[in-house]
Amino acid sequence: MSIDQKAREVQDEIKATPGLGKKMAKYGAIGAVIAIPVPFVGPVFGAIAGAALAYAKRHD
Repeated sequence: MSIDQKAREVQDEIKATPGLGKKMAKYGAIGAVIAIPVPFVGPVFGAIAGAALAYAKRHD
């Protein structure tokens, strides 16, 4: 499976699941704040990890 195809699947899942985008944004912001002490890339990876966590928990 190509990266483009997987990205389209994720976008479709976000659009099809009410509130998932909002939840991913919230978890991403929390992850970024928690990772602030790590210089330069900490908030970026924290935001990615937070959004990934919300996406992984989308069926809860």
